[in-house]
Amino acid sequence: MVLNDEKSRGKSKNFKAGRPAGSARRTDHAEKAGLDARIAATKILGAVLDKKTSLDGMLDAEHGNPAVRDLSEADRALVRAILHSALRHLPRIEAILDSLLDTPLPEGARSLKHLLIIAAAQMLYLDVPDHSAVDLAVEQANRDPRNRRFAKLVNALLRRIGREKDALLASVASLPCLPSWFFERLTEVYGRETALAIAEAQLQPAAIDLTVKQDAALWAEKLNGKVLPTGSVRLEKFRGAIPALDGFDEGAWWVQDAAAAIPARLFGDIRGKRVADLCAAPGGKTAQLIALGAEVTAVEQSQSRLKRLQGNLARLGLEADCVLASLLDFRPEQAFDAVLLDAPCSSTGTMRRHPDVPWTKGPADIAKLAELQERLLRHALTLVGSGGVVVFSNCSLDPLEGEDMVARVLADCPDFRRVEMKASDWPGLEQAITPRGEIRTTPAMLAADGGLDGFYACVIAKI
Repeated sequence: MVLNDEKSRGKSKNFKAGRPAGSARRTDHAEKAGLDARIAATKILGAVLDKKTSLDGMLDAEHGNPAVRDLSEADRALVRAILHSALRHLPRIEAILDSLLDTPLPEGARSLKHLLIIAAAQMLYLDVPDHSAVDLAVEQANRDPRNRRFAKLVNALLRRIGREKDALLASVASLPCLPSWFFERLTEVYGRETALAIAEAQLQPAAIDLTVKQDAALWAEKLNGKVLPTGSVRLEKFRGAIPALDGFDEGAWWVQDAAAAIPARLFGDIRGKRVADLCAAPGGKTAQLIALGAEVTAVEQSQSRLKRLQGNLARLGLEADCVLASLLDFRPEQAFDAVLLDAPCSSTGTMRRHPDVPWTKGPADIAKLAELQERLLRHALTLVGSGGVVVFSNCSLDPLEGEDMVARVLADCPDFRRVEMKASDWPGLEQAITPRGEIRTTPAMLAADGGLDGFYACVIAKI
């Protein structure tokens, strides 16, 4: 394994077993500023890519990975930024690294590869000075017995990235930044043009969207935002603390992606109606239903998530009948007028917010989740009486978890029918209405306004 660079030949081939290699002698007792953050980022990247571990859980300040919990707030924010950039651009980073090597990294050198990806992400996609990223990466390699002998290679390779950054970025600009299995699936479902648009959309972090109790235009003016076709208020360039915003303390609004705000609106007028919100936490849709005038029963099978939901409702000054129950065992004595089932899914539509999702999920996960969703939907249909309505939704981009599954259920349930939505009822979102009258958003939609999450939703009525 050598660097594919004539100037570097002979400098990176041979490694001596004595003093750690690199551009400078390592000082064991002097911690370098920012080193712990890079070490933490490298460990977490490995957990995401090799163990398919969720990123959000590891980055949690209280319960996350110990390497993150011990960092300052500023360093935790840096770790998050580095990891998000690395995961969003991973195929391009890997292609650049591969192009600079004559031979691939050793099969067992996973930690070395993760180190290089973390360093390259800083140099290529963040405002981290090149010399800082290189110096810290070399120091990190020297401190790891597995990577110590590769420190000269790390130094030479990263310095070359710094010298040839623009040309290297141009060479990979057309490469879709998604796992190959996922991009191929998107191409199969949506066509190559849309698949490419979705891949490009996920490179940009999602804006902050708010659902307001009332008067979206007023709150858009107060918060320097704009009203989207979903009725949400978008804060396009906000980077501060959410609790510091006007209206937070009085519970005038809550954070909710614009696409996630659609399902609750599909019921129409639900004032005074009994509505069950299944899989209710964290409570954004529950809050919408209450604000629309429904008498809401919020069902959640996780005690901790139910507690979070109750806390969110309390801040908003809203009340619901909160029930801790396994969804498939939930059998109320009286049928509901309406049921919202925002089902557990692969969450592939949320990759702008959660760039680890395409790398931690796979086809087997989608198939397994589709089976669970089908069981949940079939049970949800039993909870409404004649004339009752069920809205099914999730944030997956795969029809296996949406259109295909719903069609299969309806084929077995002659007492239920799909209620077709009309594009004319959704100005600005006409492209999201499918030929069958369902809603299907993708991250590539509303691109001029900053995009939105991928979401599927349909309305099912009992005859």
